[in-house]
Amino acid sequence: MRKLGLIGGMSWVSTRAYYERINKEIQRRSNFMSSAPLLIESLDYSLIAKAKQDDDWDAVASLLVESGRRLESAGAEGIIIAANTMHKVYDRVAEGLSIPVLHIADSVGEAMKKAECDNAALLGTRFVMTESFYRQRLVAHGVDLLPPDPGDVELVDGIIYKELMLGRVTRSAERALKTIITNKDKEGAKAIVLACTELELVVDTDANVLPVFDSTDIHCRAAAEWMLAKD
Repeated sequence: MRKLGLIGGMSWVSTRAYYERINKEIQRRSNFMSSAPLLIESLDYSLIAKAKQDDDWDAVASLLVESGRRLESAGAEGIIIAANTMHKVYDRVAEGLSIPVLHIADSVGEAMKKAECDNAALLGTRFVMTESFYRQRLVAHGVDLLPPDPGDVELVDGIIYKELMLGRVTRSAERALKTIITNKDKEGAKAIVLACTELELVVDTDANVLPVFDSTDIHCRAAAEWMLAKD
């Protein structure tokens, strides 16, 4: 198998999910004794949070590029960024490395195209829901996205950063996400793109009024497929 480098720590909840799911997928695709050859660097998220607060995305990019280079030097043959929002600086990271970086939105877009789903609502952080770096990738795969609702953006972003990234899961957050998804169905969405790893803590991806494309699951499956692929 190819060795994969994972840039994590954004949050530790997300990194834990990636490690578990990639290993489960490798085991499922290979044999019950297999485990994934991973190199993991879990970054101190407080440094990234401060840079984001200062709107210093150059600093964020530098942190991720440096992490990717350390993983590459340690023997990683490819890189995965275990966070949706950090793909805002994907181009900088990909340019700074000589090994491939698997883009999460491309993985989601390919999965949606395979499922013949061409219309969805996007849920994630404020950056993911409102900016073009993620949305344009899905659109390029033929997915028409509902415009972001400012109220939903404020609510979901707050739940992610004030609760889920701290490991807090509340009934009020579960109800809020269920209401949002129900409303998206009424607005004409055919599916939900769950573009934040932590949101799955309050969204039942298997029991909703709309199909849910879980970016974490999809990204992890893509990672396992890449690791097992023959050159």
